[in-house]
Parts: sequence; structure tokens; C-alpha cells
Amino acid sequence: TEQVRYVNRYIHNREQFAHFDSDVGLFVADTPLGEPQAKYWNSQPEILEQRRAEVDRFCRHNYQVLT
Repeated sequence: TEQVRYVNRYIHNREQFAHFDSDVGLFVADTPLGEPQAKYWNSQPEILEQRRAEVDRFCRHNYQVLT
């Protein structure tokens, strides 16, 4: 299997405040504004499961289609 990476960035007023990185498997706060949001998202198993599944559903699928 090819290694693919899924990154979902959250931006407010042109500043990235949090992101989800499939290599980490968690939401990461990039600014103090993102800390409570990342903490909340990381406490929700269904949100984490959905984001972790995105790498298989979206990234690997598109990688196979495009190569």
C-alpha cells in the first residue's frame, strides 16, 4: 500500500487555527484560538473516526484513480 497523508486545515480570518493530520491521527491546535476546538474535537470519538476514515475513503481512492 502506498502511504498517503490527509490534512484538513481550519482557517479563520486567513489564519490557520487548527488542523487534522492523518499521520498524527488527532486534531492539532496551531494558535491559542484553536486549542479549545482541537481539545473538543479530540474528545469526540465519532469525529476522530470520521476524519481517520477520510484517508481511506478519499485520499487512497483518488490516488488509485489518478495513478
